[in-house]
Amino acid sequence: MASAEEPDGTELQLALNDNPAAKAYQEAIFKQGQPAVMFFTDDVKGDYERIKAKGGAFIQPPTEATGSTIAQLNDSCGNLVQITQLARW
Repeated sequence: MASAEEPDGTELQLALNDNPAAKAYQEAIFKQGQPAVMFFTDDVKGDYERIKAKGGAFIQPPTEATGSTIAQLNDSCGNLVQITQLARW
């Protein structure tokens, strides 16, 4: 599904995870707190507020880390998604 703001932009497609080995791996990395995917942004706090307002379930709000600010959310399909804003020097 492409963004309403950029209908010709990047499009993501979710696929059914019916492979037992893939499912076991997915559950293991989720338990470890490892994101399945990371997206970079220029406004992590703004994206956090926008996604949260639409019902996004964040497990970590925007948090300063070495050289970046990160936030993580549960995509409700068993994956953690991280959004990252790199620090500008």
